[in-house]
Amino acid sequence: MLLLVTDTSGKQGSVALARAVEFDLQERDLHQIAPHQIEVIEIAPLAGGAFSAQLVPQIAALLANHGLSKADIDAFVVVSGPGSFTGLRVGLAAIKALGEILQKPIAPVSLLHAFALASGAQGKVASALDAGRSEVYFGAYEIAGESVQVLREELLSQAEFLSAARESTVATPDQALAAAARSAGLSVLAIEPVSIATIARIGWKKLQSGESVLPEQLEANYMRRSDAEIFVKSG
Repeated sequence: MLLLVTDTSGKQGSVALARAVEFDLQERDLHQIAPHQIEVIEIAPLAGGAFSAQLVPQIAALLANHGLSKADIDAFVVVSGPGSFTGLRVGLAAIKALGEILQKPIAPVSLLHAFALASGAQGKVASALDAGRSEVYFGAYEIAGESVQVLREELLSQAEFLSAARESTVATPDQALAAAARSAGLSVLAIEPVSIATIARIGWKKLQSGESVLPEQLEANYMRRSDAEIFVKSG
């Protein structure tokens, strides 16, 4: 199965083609999917501030590089947030359009979920990402093997984050949040920014378990209102 994978949630983004190995779910436990069952064919970086101009041409170039066309795409995996309002809008709009044209399934992936899985930790894991304004994008998960149960994902103050993360292993790529968590006596795993391969693997598992959405159902997980929405509602 050919997957088109996109991440436009941060200052820099990426788009990739990946090949997934299919199998009969009645013959194999879904949670035993191994990393090698996702082959990342090629990754194209996207420069921050230019996602809208780069994304569609980069998708076309990736397909052309491997003698493929849009019709060869079997499914889409897209980071749905949290992150940049503009970046997420651009990325999701492109995938919505392609999904509508091709009528192929879409698997949205939470960046916080990806942090938790990439940490390699087991048991209770708390993912954290700096949201600015002294706030934290926070996710709480229960991990057993590669099975991830989402307990909550929400926007918290830094104090609320430190309280909510007690009894959990904190996974974050943010050095300042990692330092604050350590100072509060929490167990911390400072991770690298999540790879497109990890995003592809999570999306593939969701597709295999039927956790896909239609184009009209694909929504960004902003976790907070935009400045424009706050201004309108307070006006």
